[in-house]
Amino acid sequence: MSDLSMGEAARALGVSVDTLRRWDGAGKLATTRDERNRRRVPAAEVERLGRRPRKRAAPATSSVRGSARNRMDGVVRSVEVDGVMALVEVQAGPFTLVAAVTRDAVEDLALEEGSPITAVIKSTMVTLEQGSTGHPMA
Repeated sequence: MSDLSMGEAARALGVSVDTLRRWDGAGKLATTRDERNRRRVPAAEVERLGRRPRKRAAPATSSVRGSARNRMDGVVRSVEVDGVMALVEVQAGPFTLVAAVTRDAVEDLALEEGSPITAVIKSTMVTLEQGSTGHPMA
């Protein structure tokens, strides 16, 4: 097998071309350059990186599978619809969650007080600030 283009190597490894560029810059991937100065990935590198251990799949906690791993079963405590949006309050064990969803979602899921529901939590960022007393545990 000959050298692969960055796109071909990325597809073979299941990563993005940007990831391959970062690996190249960090020395984790050996590349060559063709006559037009384009990066090429030797087949041996694709084979080496393809042997890396695969991550274990997260156990499914419901019949719906997805990439979110934080799922909490609960019961709808209240639904407040205002225009095209709604606030749904869910009691999930000792936790009270509030979700801002569309009116369509409320209707599609037939949400009403007492409905069983699974809250799927997937966030890219959570920001915390100290309380008004300035004490970190307040």
